[in-house]
Amino acid sequence: MGQIHKQFSDEEVKQYFKWYEDKVMTKSEILALLGIKDSRFYALLAQYRDKPKEFSVAYNRIKATRSLPSKVVKQIRIELELERSFVTNPNMSIMFYNYANIRDVVEEETGYSLSAQTVINYAKRWGFYLERPKRKAHTREVLTDSVGMLLQHDASTHQWSPYAFRPDGKPLKWSLITTLDDHSRKLLYADMFEHESAWAHIQSLEYVVLHNGVGIQYYSDNHAIFRYVANRDANGLSAANYQRILSTDDIAPQWKQAVEASGMKVTYALSPEAKGKIERPYRWLQDRIVRRAAREHARNIDDVRRILYHEVDRYNNRAVHSTTGEIPSIRFNNALNDGRSVFRPLDVTKAKPPVISTKDIFCLRTERKVNGYGKISLNNLQMSVPGNLPDGTAVTLHIIPDKVTTEVRFLRSNTVLGYQQIPTPKQLRF
Repeated sequence: MGQIHKQFSDEEVKQYFKWYEDKVMTKSEILALLGIKDSRFYALLAQYRDKPKEFSVAYNRIKATRSLPSKVVKQIRIELELERSFVTNPNMSIMFYNYANIRDVVEEETGYSLSAQTVINYAKRWGFYLERPKRKAHTREVLTDSVGMLLQHDASTHQWSPYAFRPDGKPLKWSLITTLDDHSRKLLYADMFEHESAWAHIQSLEYVVLHNGVGIQYYSDNHAIFRYVANRDANGLSAANYQRILSTDDIAPQWKQAVEASGMKVTYALSPEAKGKIERPYRWLQDRIVRRAAREHARNIDDVRRILYHEVDRYNNRAVHSTTGEIPSIRFNNALNDGRSVFRPLDVTKAKPPVISTKDIFCLRTERKVNGYGKISLNNLQMSVPGNLPDGTAVTLHIIPDKVTTEVRFLRSNTVLGYQQIPTPKQLRF
């Protein structure tokens, strides 16, 4: 227990020593009660016997606290002044000081280790302090006991730098996509995209599966990319037919099809509170990325992406998570070493349906019917389908877009008939 002044009053401890002197309590009982060792017991007992009326367990610092080097104090001042410019800037989504982030920056700049409380003390002394409003308490819990059981997935579109603008002067926004392992809280994927799209989310899924394996299920919100919801995603149907024919989850969006093809399931956050569980890492990343982007005058997505990777490394490998009390990467690796992992290698022959290439798992899917000339049309482009199929035969297209060319794979009854490279249509330039 050590700091008994935080657990017991002076009068309580004096009573215990009186009972010890009167042989009502034994030393072992007092040691167990106070959580101290013999040396501490005898030191306190001596103080009690010497001056029983003045005896106190209140903590008195014997040595003066260490003073910070002047260069560290100067750097704290610089960062606090810079932080104030962010807080007072109406074009930035920052309302409060982030003292932990300032601490990290000062440590990087000076190589000197200090606490966030030290920064707060200086901030209060110099007038750089704003009290954050108390938020409603929320449940912080780990729902799983193994890595890979639940993968939290989401995206956030935001102006990540106050210096990023489009040619027309409007704020330039990019989408951050991440996947988080519930048990370890490790970010398994984090990257920035110019536009949020189903293909971007499929790319993130491919990375997670190929680098970690196939887990049990993904956990997302109800964004249209993730879930088809009745009375919301009409897709051009009349309201009457839409409500009569289609209900929620009757259509599997592209991303969900890819998740299920890899051998995993998808579950959805059904309340704002549940959705908040996914968004907390975003708040942590967003707050730090925006500050660092402003500090470094980042103007393009590559600059912000570099900052993102830096902060993800800090989050995964150096920061102690507030819920688990552990560093995410260490917790993740400990689970692997202890055999607490449900990740399994991707086996394309056991995919749903079985395929011969990962391209047929991580792709966009659509269907077409072959015309009398043995061709199908995709974005007004005519393509010949291998196999001399009869007019009206339905074929499945697996589409793998890239910046310049796109691969289109023709399948029938889950068998690849062939493939063709085409110039990437404008609609597929994500």
